[in-house]
Amino acid sequence: MNGICTSVALCCKSCILLCFLWVTAQGQNLVTNNVSVVEGETAIISCRVKNNDDSVIQLLNPNRQTIYFRDVRPLKDSRFQLVNFSDNELLVSLSNVSLSDEGRYVCQLYTDPPQEAYADITVLADRDGESSLVMTDMSLLRPFPGEATIEELYDRMFTVTSRLRLTVSKEDDGVAVICIIDHPAVKDFQAQKYLEVQYKPEVQIVVEFPEGLTREGENLELTCKAKGKPQPHQINWLKVDDDFPSHAVITGTDLFIENLNKSFNGTYRCVASNLVGEAYDDYILYVYGIPLYFPINPTRIPPRIKTFGRESHTESPTDNSARCLHFFAFVFFFDSDSRADGAPQKIDHAVIGGIVAVFVFAMLCLLIVLGRYFARHKGTYFTHEAKGADDAADADTAIINAEGGHNNSDDKKEYYI
Repeated sequence: MNGICTSVALCCKSCILLCFLWVTAQGQNLVTNNVSVVEGETAIISCRVKNNDDSVIQLLNPNRQTIYFRDVRPLKDSRFQLVNFSDNELLVSLSNVSLSDEGRYVCQLYTDPPQEAYADITVLADRDGESSLVMTDMSLLRPFPGEATIEELYDRMFTVTSRLRLTVSKEDDGVAVICIIDHPAVKDFQAQKYLEVQYKPEVQIVVEFPEGLTREGENLELTCKAKGKPQPHQINWLKVDDDFPSHAVITGTDLFIENLNKSFNGTYRCVASNLVGEAYDDYILYVYGIPLYFPINPTRIPPRIKTFGRESHTESPTDNSARCLHFFAFVFFFDSDSRADGAPQKIDHAVIGGIVAVFVFAMLCLLIVLGRYFARHKGTYFTHEAKGADDAADADTAIINAEGGHNNSDDKKEYYI
C-alpha cells in the first residue's frame, strides 16, 4: 500500500513539472522577422523573447551553424556583429550582404523542448546593363513603354532588357531620354542618355549689301549660312545654267561682286554638304537701271510783258506749273528691256511713294496756276452793232442800214468771264 502511494506521489510530481514546463514554454514566446535587403547593404536579424526565464538565445545560419550563442560569436565571419544582447533580445547585423547570404536563419531558445523561429533573408540584386522598365522623354515628360524581354540566369537572378524605337527629327537633337528602373532593390534608379540626331545642312543666303534694290554700278555681297550635324565640311558657290562672273570673289562662305551690270542677272546657288547629305539655297539677282534726276531750269520760263498800256502775260498754264515744280520734278528712265523674262518683281516702296507725292503736288500746283491764269485774263471788250438793226425786218436790211457807219452807234459793253 505504501509502495502504491509512493508511485502515485511521484507521478503527480512529474505531471506538475511537465505542466509547469509547458506553461513556461508557452509563456516564453520567441519571435523574429523576415528581412529584405539590397545586395551590398546591411541586414539586421532580430530574435526576441517575451517573458524569458534566463533561457539561452542563439542564432543559426541556413547551414545550422551557430552565429551567436548569447553574446559570443563562434562563427568566424566578421560581417556578423552584435548590435544588442539582453535576456529578451539578440540583435545581430550582417554587413555587405551578397546573394550567397540568402536563406533561412534560425532563432533558437533553449527551453525544454527548444523553441525555434525562422527569419528568411531575401537579397535584392541589380546588375548593370540594359535592364529597364520605362523610357521617358524629358523634353515632353512623357513615358514610352519599351519592348521588354526577361532572361533567367541562375540562383533566382533575372536580366530584364527593354528596347525603345523612336522616329526622330533634327529638333530632337540633344533631347534627354531617361531609363527609369522600378525595383525593390533600388530607389529612384535611372540612367540618362542624350539623343544625337544627325541631319543634312540647312542653308540660307543672307544679303549683306546693298539694302534694297541692286542697281548698276553697285557692289553685291552675299553670305551663305549652313547649319547641320555633323558640321558641313564643304560649301560651294555656283551660278545656275551660266558661267560664274570672272571678277567675282569667293572668301569662305562669302560671295562678293563689284560694279554690277545687267549681264550678271541670274540665279546664284550656295551648296553645303556633310556626311548625311547636301542642301542648297538660291538667290535670284536682278540688276536695275540707274535713276536719273532732271531739275527744270527756272531761267527758261517766259517773263512777264506789258502791252497796250495794261499788264498782260504770255505764260501758259504749263509754264506756270513748270515754275512751281522746278525744284521737285524728276523722271525715272529704264531701258526697254529692263525686265528680263523671269526677272523678280521687286518693288521699291519709297520710290513709288515719292512719285505719288510729287504727282499730287504737281496737280495742286497746276490747279493754282490755272486759277491765276483765268483770273488775270478777265477784261473789257468793245463791239459795234448796226444802227437800226433792231428795227430791220431781215438780215439784208440790217446790213444795208449798217453801211452808214458806226459814228452814231451806241456803245455797248460786253464782259467775258
